[in-house]
Amino acid sequence: MSPLFLMLLVSTVNAGVLLEKSSPRWEIRRLSCVRCCGPSEQPSSVTSSRYARMMKDPIYPMPMVKPTIDITILKGEKGEIGSRGTSGAGGKVGARGPRGNNGVKGQKGHVGPPGNSCKQHYAAFSVGRRKPLHSSDYFQHVTFDTEFVNLYKHFSMFTGKFFCYVPGIYFINLNVHTWNYKETYLHIMHNDQEVAILYSQPSERSIMQSQSLMLDLQEGDEVWVRMFKRERENAIYSEESDIYIIFNGHLIKPDVE
Repeated sequence: MSPLFLMLLVSTVNAGVLLEKSSPRWEIRRLSCVRCCGPSEQPSSVTSSRYARMMKDPIYPMPMVKPTIDITILKGEKGEIGSRGTSGAGGKVGARGPRGNNGVKGQKGHVGPPGNSCKQHYAAFSVGRRKPLHSSDYFQHVTFDTEFVNLYKHFSMFTGKFFCYVPGIYFINLNVHTWNYKETYLHIMHNDQEVAILYSQPSERSIMQSQSLMLDLQEGDEVWVRMFKRERENAIYSEESDIYIIFNGHLIKPDVE
């Protein structure tokens, strides 16, 4: 260090001491350490001191603090599916949908019963047989192969029976041609009961035979013809070119007009 700098430093210190001594309030200040808190004590903060004063002074009541929890952050794991609840009330009827495609055409149905009773009803049939017939059983059903009149298809060509759909009084007629040297024995049947007989004894000459009657038929009744075989051979005659066997019937008076 240079001698010049040392001399300036000593002069400055001495000047300060003289000024301090010349001051009327001159006093000797001693620096010393003062204990502020123990090793386990902490200096109290401004907030805690304020809280203590507020608790002692009833003018400043302490506000109640209620913590709130955000439930959305407490999401747990996905639970199992619960049981199905009860069905709610039915909703309003919706708008009508578009028309669907046409289905396949069905089979032709059976003839239905007559309509309104205020209308006039009709029923009539006339059928024939072109083939001859020999009896082979004790009772043999007579069927027909030619249709002249079959109003509303009340006569079934498959079964050889007339089905009554319009109840009332009917006129029934049966015409046959006998066979030479053979017996002719036929029944006109009402359901399962024979109601009239057409009979001819064996002869060397064949002839036309006829039987007619009126029947009071109810809805669902059946009228048909059967052949009855006894000890003798029973037969009726007809040809492909000419019809000799004819079965007729028509309604005379319906029950409801």
